[in-house]
This record gives sequence, C-alpha cells and structure tokens, in this order.
Amino acid sequence: MALVSGALNSVAGGGSFLTFPTLIFTGVPPISANATSNLALWLGTIGSARGYREEVREHRHLLAWAIGVSLIGSLLGAILLLHTPERTFTKLIPFLLLFATLVFGLSPLFAQRSVVRVARRHSPLQLVAQFATAVYGGYFGAGMGFVMLAILGFSGLPSLNAMNAVKNVLAVAINGVALVPFMIAGIIEWPQALLMAVGAVIGGYFGSRIARRLPARLVRGVVIAIGITMTAYFFFRR
Repeated sequence: MALVSGALNSVAGGGSFLTFPTLIFTGVPPISANATSNLALWLGTIGSARGYREEVREHRHLLAWAIGVSLIGSLLGAILLLHTPERTFTKLIPFLLLFATLVFGLSPLFAQRSVVRVARRHSPLQLVAQFATAVYGGYFGAGMGFVMLAILGFSGLPSLNAMNAVKNVLAVAINGVALVPFMIAGIIEWPQALLMAVGAVIGGYFGSRIARRLPARLVRGVVIAIGITMTAYFFFRR
C-alpha cells in the first residue's frame, strides 16, 4: 500500500488517501495516523523529488519564496492539529477528504487558465495561496499536492512533469517541517511509519521515473476513484 501511495504522490498526489485510512483500519488513532502517514510519505516524496531532478534543476528559480512560505504555513498547521481534540478531528476527516477530492477533480479547470510564459517567480497571490495550502498540509495533508498543482498551473510551467517536480520539492518542505512538532509531541507510530516509508521511497522514486510514460488522464481517474471511495467510507462511518 505504501509503495502505491509513494508512486501516486510522485505523479499527481493522493498517497494519503491510502496510507491514512490504512493506519486507522489497523487501530492507530486518527491524529497519530495523520502524523505517521506524514512521516512515511515525506520520505517517499524525497525519492519523488530526486526522480524529477532534471526538472527541479531547470525550474529552481520558482522555489525559494515558495519554500519559505511553505515552511511557516506547515508549522502553523501542525501546531493547530496538536491542539485539536481527537473527537473533533475524527468528525472532520470525511469533510477534509471530500475537500481534497473536489480540489483534485477540479484542478484541470484552473490549470487551463495558466499563462503561456514561464514565470520567473511566483506572484504575491500565488504565495498567499501556497501559504494557505501549507497550513492545510501541516494540519492534514491529504490532497495537498492537488492544490499545489492548481497553484502551479498559473506559473506557465511547460508540462505536468515540471509542475510535479516543483510540487514535490514544496511537499518535502511542508511535510518535513510538520514532523518537528509531531515528534516533539510523541504522536508518531514509528514501527508503522518506517515500514511504510520503505515502500513510499521505492514507489516515489520509480513512480516519478515512470510517470512520463503514463497517460495523465488514467492516473487522475485512479486517484479520484480512491478519493471518492475513502470519502464515502468515512461519511458512512460517521
């Protein structure tokens, strides 16, 4: 499951739709499951970013400010999660999953409005949107990659591969800084996290290398189907 999640994250995002529910199904409390999934997929995202190294090198000019606002936003989101009662977070899960699925499904509509010229830096509005996305990423994270792809659609990047490359680097920053308060609070289930991380790293690296050969529509359809299924399950569970 973690291997597939790492591959999904490298191509379009959505790996949390698999790892987060899996941890809950095995009896891990929701907030701990969120933090544990974050750690596993963070390591996988590093592999994904490495797999897109050519695109990262070519578009690194878009990273500095975006990484800065991502670090601050993610830290705030993680702290907010730690101050959320477990019962409240459990009630929020289906709505968070529904939001993530809708954003991913509608993101092509935003991408179609992207500019033709490749931007040298993100606009102030994009940075504000990235900050808000990072807060959400630090708090929950599922579907975060979808939102970032929608934001990057306005940067004029030449391909989905280029957008995924920048997105994966930003995801490494967001998930990485969120781990600090999670580790301090001691809510990560380390055995499950390390086991999942192995699969996520392998899936993340090879998924990004294979992504160039897969139809984007096929991958998008699979992720949306997973998102709808998980959302329906957690609404039913409520």
